[in-house]
Amino acid sequence: MSLGRNVDPDSGRRLESAPAARPVGHSSERRKQAASGHPILRLFVATVILLAIAAAAALFGGAHWLKHAMYVSLPQLDGQLHLHGLTDPVTVRRDRHGVPNIQSANLDDLFLAQGYVTAQDRLWQMDMERRMAAGDASEVLGPALIKHDRMQRVLLMRETAEHIVANLSEDDRRYFNDYARGVNLFIESHQNNLPAEFRLLMYRPQPWQTVDSALIALSMAQILDQRWDSKLDRERVTARLGPTLAAQLYPVGSWRDHPPTEIVPDLTAPQPVIPDIPLDETQSLLRGGPSVNDLLELSRLVEPAQSSCDGCDPGSNEWVVSGAHTASGKPILSNDMHLDYGIPNIWYEASLQAPGFHAAGVTLPGVPYIIAGHNDHIAWGFTAMYADMQDLYVEQTNSQDEYRAPDGSWHPIEHNRETIYVRGGRDITLDVASTGHGPIVTPLIPHEHRTIALRWSAYDIPEDCLPVMELDTASDWISFRNAMSRWAGPSLNTVYADDQGHIGYQAIGRIPNRPMGITTMPITDSNHEWQGYIPFDQLPSTLDPANGMIATANSRIAPDNYAYAISDEWGDPYRNERIWKWLAARSHLTAPDMLTLQTDVYSEVDQELAQRFAYAIDHAKSPDRRLREAADIMRTWDGTVGNNSAAAAIVAAAKTAFWPMLLKPKLGDDWHLYRWSEREFALEQIISNKPSGWLPPGYASWDDFLAGVVKEGLRTAPLILKEWRYGNAHPIDIEHPLYDHLPWFKRWTGTGRHPDPGDTTTVKQAGRDFGPSQRFTIDWSNPDSATENIVTGQSGDPLSPYYLDQWPYWYNGKTFILLFNDRTAQEQTAHTLRLLP
Repeated sequence: MSLGRNVDPDSGRRLESAPAARPVGHSSERRKQAASGHPILRLFVATVILLAIAAAAALFGGAHWLKHAMYVSLPQLDGQLHLHGLTDPVTVRRDRHGVPNIQSANLDDLFLAQGYVTAQDRLWQMDMERRMAAGDASEVLGPALIKHDRMQRVLLMRETAEHIVANLSEDDRRYFNDYARGVNLFIESHQNNLPAEFRLLMYRPQPWQTVDSALIALSMAQILDQRWDSKLDRERVTARLGPTLAAQLYPVGSWRDHPPTEIVPDLTAPQPVIPDIPLDETQSLLRGGPSVNDLLELSRLVEPAQSSCDGCDPGSNEWVVSGAHTASGKPILSNDMHLDYGIPNIWYEASLQAPGFHAAGVTLPGVPYIIAGHNDHIAWGFTAMYADMQDLYVEQTNSQDEYRAPDGSWHPIEHNRETIYVRGGRDITLDVASTGHGPIVTPLIPHEHRTIALRWSAYDIPEDCLPVMELDTASDWISFRNAMSRWAGPSLNTVYADDQGHIGYQAIGRIPNRPMGITTMPITDSNHEWQGYIPFDQLPSTLDPANGMIATANSRIAPDNYAYAISDEWGDPYRNERIWKWLAARSHLTAPDMLTLQTDVYSEVDQELAQRFAYAIDHAKSPDRRLREAADIMRTWDGTVGNNSAAAAIVAAAKTAFWPMLLKPKLGDDWHLYRWSEREFALEQIISNKPSGWLPPGYASWDDFLAGVVKEGLRTAPLILKEWRYGNAHPIDIEHPLYDHLPWFKRWTGTGRHPDPGDTTTVKQAGRDFGPSQRFTIDWSNPDSATENIVTGQSGDPLSPYYLDQWPYWYNGKTFILLFNDRTAQEQTAHTLRLLP
């Protein structure tokens, strides 16, 4: 029987008719009526809409305003400019990367123009560098920088810079003043179109002073030589561990070291096979795929760990080979200095030429001259030496606010009042106290009650302490060493090559002479006072070594049985060792070969550790399937820390897990106090020697512990282990310090995130924000073809074509010619600016 639409099919009862559907328009009309009856609601809705529109307009307008500020602050690169104070015209030619070649008829005009041109591209960076060095950053950046500013004030940075200026030679003071005049000419003539950062932060730069240049130079010494804080950390670690265990964490040099002044053994000879590591690749090969249970346990994917290059220290690579090893028959010198990345780059490239002066290379924005590079006759490069330039002294004090001097006499503690001006906060007044050793740093040390003073060689400034002008104009080994003999700091290794075919090495810096040896913790007696400084002619040095090659990379440079104590904290030996081996195994070397070595990412020690981890897993008690898979991946690895390497990712993660798992059982939360420049070598030695005193509780053997370390590291790995990519877990991402915080600008004012090969043990030392800050090579058969590039670009303005144009070269391991002679400069010229009196 057919039922109607309104009859229940089960009961047969007629259903009530549903009310007819109302027209849509009727409902809409009622809503309108309801709204019209509630004017407050209508007002609220309108207000919300208007506020949203206003916010969007404000964001758009703000972005447009900032981008316009960037545009109007772009420097003039062509045509003519009149500069008050010039005596003769100056020509500024820029190449296709914005690198200036500045030609002048006299030195005063040259350095004035250098100051002006550098300010065109880097004024805000220069201003922030001087503020950060002096402890004035809070005045424009607010309370977040108070802690930093307090440290710089306590460390007497401005006072020390003033002493440097007072002890400059007459010529240096004159040229520093010329440079400052050039910077100020730019500031004065661009008050209405200063770099956009000034407008964003709503402040104007103060006039540039000679002391500002000294502050920036001193800041570089602080970056490279500051070690006093690590001595306090070591004191706490040693107190918890005792001297025996602590000594294993703090090795001093290694059997892998190759000091540049020692005769180097045959590094191409086969190395002994590491004992107890199976060479049978099938020993623990998996049988079958992962079980369902395994997959369920591994179902969650963990975001790749962010690499910050834990353990990175300011360092560098440099080497020089004689003509006997090169295809051209002339020396080749290479240098890449490892420092923190930043936008703009820490260096600024330039070529400077005037009668009696012709040099090219990198400059330090805010400081005149060429810092590293070459002139018509010599070339030079730098690496950090890691000499110990600082000591901490625990002072004896009395109730009369006096301290006891080493001779037993009592002297009043000196006090100076400092005011830190804080934007958006309350200004802070500091009492900066000092003894005969130096400033009392106790206020900088949490929970410290002792009166601890810092002695730093920078506080003892000699005359003519920044001989960069003499370096830039040196013409041979003798004049080079004469200039370097007056270098006060930072402590550096320098390699040398000249147009006559000579190569050399010289350690430089005023390194304290400590007849009683170096102390690694605060000093509590009077037996460890400095006895002057190590004489320059006693510092390690060599000219034309018999093997025809020299290399340094921050590891130990003091030869065996050296008479003086230079340092007890050298850098890890692996980069230096790799450079020596790589060079010794080749002949007929060329400049492109040097770039290949600068970008080399092979790690012998990481490969060794991979084998040791694999062995430990093979012999551990009941390793799970995932661990055995990791062992198989590691045992066949060739040691290349490449972007696509799963083995490199596993080893890196295991190394990261190793230290907290080893140290926490003995140090608790203080484990993070452990810092050491040879930390990688300490790790290698502990894993190789397996000292019983270090085996953590809960593990029956070192094999079990190392397997546990790998397992912990795998917590950050993807589900399919062989698809783990080292580069994804260890990216590079260089950001502008201000624009990175603005959503519409972040994407295009930085490099973005990219996979980055290499680690702290590879020649191309790598971290997310740390690595080679420049790459330089010169073959003296053709100095006009010397190459150099920095990481990002010459300009600090994101709208400049020279803001990030060097990034593809740096990232992809390429380079380009550094302008030097007139012919090359004219051929490569993209812009010409005439500066007129």
